[in-house]
Amino acid sequence: MDKGLSLRNVTISKSAAPLLSLTHDIGSGEVLTVMGPSGVGKSTLLAYITGTLSCDFAATGEVWLDGHNITHAAPHQRRVGILFQDDLLFPHLSVGANLAFGLRPGGGAAERKAKVEEALDEVGLSGFADRDPATLSGGQKARVALMRMLLSEPCALLLDEPFSRLDAALRAQVRDMVFDRARARALPVLMVTHDAEDAQAAGGVIVTLGG
Repeated sequence: MDKGLSLRNVTISKSAAPLLSLTHDIGSGEVLTVMGPSGVGKSTLLAYITGTLSCDFAATGEVWLDGHNITHAAPHQRRVGILFQDDLLFPHLSVGANLAFGLRPGGGAAERKAKVEEALDEVGLSGFADRDPATLSGGQKARVALMRMLLSEPCALLLDEPFSRLDAALRAQVRDMVFDRARARALPVLMVTHDAEDAQAAGGVIVTLGG
């Protein structure tokens, strides 16, 4: 598969005990949801894809992205974006500076500022560049975290229970926004969750681990 994210015979174990085994192709704009209870290896799978797997685990198999084998690439070279349960915004930086942190190197100050303003406008936060992240609501923080990740121009998106700390109404809103932005950019998405509603909303293939 030339475009998209491909997991080829990926197996992960800990202390010789197998945790998971997965082979799957995720095309551009498609979502694969991996479900299962805590401790089954969902976040561990994401760590393997991003190149940050702890040495406590053993893993085999290959990760391919847009036709390139990234299995042994350095984490910063993989072009894989990830969203977590927590927004992980830098508290000492303004909203605009947080977004600018996601930008790839290069470009003049005016160009970078314009990209930040455009990103804020895309998610209904025009004029928020100078705001302190501490003054934002949970939904606003989630939007900033999403756009910071997208400004890094990833070729794939990983979601690690990113909606689990939002209340029901906000959860649906942020979830739709994330999937809409991913589809608009034709990004393959791998989401891990234990929430059946999130899995159904993703609208793609669902794989259940530990079941």
